[in-house]
Amino acid sequence: MNQTSSSVHLVAEHSPALAQSPVSHDDASTHSITRSVEDTAHLQIPATNGGAAPITSLSSLSPTTSNSGAAAAKEPAKKGKMTHRLTRMFSRTDPKDVEAAAKVAAEIKETSPDARLENGHPPNGRPPPGRQGSTDEKSVRKMTILGAAKEKTKGEPPSDPTSALHKRFEMHDDGSHAHFLKSAKRQEKLSDMLRDMLGGGKKKDQDGAGDQQLTLMSSWVDQLRSEKDSLASDKKGGPNATANLVEKYGKCQEIVGRGAFGIVRISHKPDPNSAGGELLYAVKEFRRRPQETAKKYQKRLTSEFCISSSLRHPNIIHTLDLLQDAKGDYCEVMEYCAGGDLYTLILAAGTLQVPEADCFFKQLMRGVEYMHEMGVAHRDLKPENLLLTTHGALKITDFGNGECFRMAWEKEAHMTAGLCGSAPYIAPEEYGGGEFDPRAVDVWACGVIYMAMRTGRHLWRVARKEEDEFYQRYLEGRKDEEGYAPIETLHRARCRNVIYSILDPNPGRRITASQVLKSEWGREIKVCKAGEEGF
Repeated sequence: MNQTSSSVHLVAEHSPALAQSPVSHDDASTHSITRSVEDTAHLQIPATNGGAAPITSLSSLSPTTSNSGAAAAKEPAKKGKMTHRLTRMFSRTDPKDVEAAAKVAAEIKETSPDARLENGHPPNGRPPPGRQGSTDEKSVRKMTILGAAKEKTKGEPPSDPTSALHKRFEMHDDGSHAHFLKSAKRQEKLSDMLRDMLGGGKKKDQDGAGDQQLTLMSSWVDQLRSEKDSLASDKKGGPNATANLVEKYGKCQEIVGRGAFGIVRISHKPDPNSAGGELLYAVKEFRRRPQETAKKYQKRLTSEFCISSSLRHPNIIHTLDLLQDAKGDYCEVMEYCAGGDLYTLILAAGTLQVPEADCFFKQLMRGVEYMHEMGVAHRDLKPENLLLTTHGALKITDFGNGECFRMAWEKEAHMTAGLCGSAPYIAPEEYGGGEFDPRAVDVWACGVIYMAMRTGRHLWRVARKEEDEFYQRYLEGRKDEEGYAPIETLHRARCRNVIYSILDPNPGRRITASQVLKSEWGREIKVCKAGEEGF
């Protein structure tokens, strides 16, 4: 569970039924929320090969025609077989990338949530969602994403006329970039989105999509109502913290997150080095689970604290202390990340800019590589557990499901077993009932997270071919030279090849975090200064 809220899950990529409750036992009170996407009908996201994958969208926004689609569809590029494409992943040159190189500049222009792919129309002749407005060369060099701006129905006044558009990402002339994430509570963001979807400002969805939306929203709304009294009590009474906690980290005040484990508050302490300034900490107040003995409760918390506090890396949350308050509840003190979590960012933006998503992905892989070198696996990687600073540094948090697969004096890794995590991010080998390498499970989740950043959707509900038709299509697409349509929307061959290798159903063939970073695509990704230094 992250600092900022109880876990909620992205709407799946192709079906409104893909919003799932997590499998993690730490997220018993997890909420489900749908994300508003660009159309009310069954749109088609065309792949680079001219194929298409159906999606079901939940908002009233209408697609516009892509100007570049018809020209690109005249003569689609012929791809080599999947096995041949994957063998080129670590090579420095790719003959087929000569043609793709011309598309790299155009790829940077993907600033709109509707800009999926402009390489031809789907087979049914319906044009793909088009790009809104035009982008000149100057804006390619120095582009911005307006994270707070949302497309409105024609003639509909903005919900808040006084709110200014927020610049979230900027490219510089020298190729570097910077992030400008708003310092806002995730709970407030989700509440605003809920009001937008239920407040009547949007048109009713067509073809039964609206009914499905309400169905998906209902469980979250019911959960919020059931916790209303408890939340009000927490706000009124405040934490019953010990003097030791207050002296060391200041007074705990506003709630920024809530989940099965308890709540997360911001602790304010006057900064001795700055007149009028203050230091902020995130204080995670744990609570015992139902039927959990005091001994198991203490063991669970100390285990999580020992793992998280032993890790020192710019892309892993810094855990400072574990204290007990006057009520007997344990409090874990961590650094506070004011930029929220990655899930909320994706929910608000629709899709992330290509260099923006790449930057976050490389930071994530660096953190995972470090964890694995230290003998620790996370076992519950998802956008909700990836926190952001306002400058764009990504930090892995919530080691409640973490485990040590290799002690400091051991050379060989121990295999693990058991199912944990959130369904869309769980690797297929976890469903087999046998033992598996926990490192491969983390890497699989990273691939699903990257696709969520790029598409704003899940690839599938669950990685089981007998239960999920989209995962079945993915397995079939891997065997076909045309590949799997959602992944084929990634323009760069080097990027596609790495993602296919990360999402290899065979964990023995799946590449490691170190191999991802050493691949040609991994080496060429530029990370922002904040991501390098962790501020």
